[in-house]
Amino acid sequence: MGTSIVPPPQESFSHDLVGLRQRIDQRLAALLPVPGGESDLIGAAMVAAALSPGKRVRPMLLVLAARELGAPERSALDLGCALEMVHAASLVLDDMPCMDDARLRRGEPTIHVRYGQDVAVLAVVGLLSQAFKVVALAPGLPPAVRPRLVALLGDAVGEQGLVRGQFEDLHAGCGPREASEVTGTNQLKTGALFGAALEMAALAASASESVLAALRDMAMELGQAFQLYDDLCDGEPDADPGKDQGKDTGKATLVALLGAEAARHRLRQHVQRVENLLEAVYGPESGLLYLLGTLFPRVG
Repeated sequence: MGTSIVPPPQESFSHDLVGLRQRIDQRLAALLPVPGGESDLIGAAMVAAALSPGKRVRPMLLVLAARELGAPERSALDLGCALEMVHAASLVLDDMPCMDDARLRRGEPTIHVRYGQDVAVLAVVGLLSQAFKVVALAPGLPPAVRPRLVALLGDAVGEQGLVRGQFEDLHAGCGPREASEVTGTNQLKTGALFGAALEMAALAASASESVLAALRDMAMELGQAFQLYDDLCDGEPDADPGKDQGKDTGKATLVALLGAEAARHRLRQHVQRVENLLEAVYGPESGLLYLLGTLFPRVG
């Protein structure tokens, strides 16, 4: 699909991203329960799901967005790890036989393949409960902010967030749909956690309402871009060899409805809007712009 719209990361910032991802992984491991021996399959499945070698896009987005607004990194780091636990739990569910029936995720067998479906479901419950606990206990946050963060994460996960998006994707995705309906599902299924990441960053930094509104708009654009990019890459053997490909076959995705070229054009528009909003809030030297450049390497 060509080169990225945004400039490639500078060497210094690439190094910063690597360091941030390492800090996220270290803190994530520390916040997860330690499995209690070989018989503790639930603990092992939780660790395997959360610490599998993913990109950590959502926690990195949250930490960078919060840090550049003046929030302490230690607070943002825990919030980002909680978000990654939720994301990991959603992937475990997404891969289940009653959902997408995937057998490969991030280059490894999916959790239900490795541990069984019963353990996979219980690991999801464990990850979600741990995520809310981490948000409630995150250090360095004003007491009045904590319930707002918990409620925000609940909205992202719940019936009007990931849960609703997954339901619509499963039950309406294979029938005739309008493009507006597909974008609505994408916003729930993919955009919910991007919205949570940026809104939590704003709350952690006690940002103004105008900044919060701009970050909400940015999250909507980023969620749409991310899902479009994923749909365009689905089925391309060299796009992501670490996961099952072709899982969108038969689904009413925007690529299927509009065609690949129109979907690419729409993707470029979303990415451009994200860039514009980022520059308006953070300025042209924001590290978030360079993170954005790593997310869509095949956009042309």
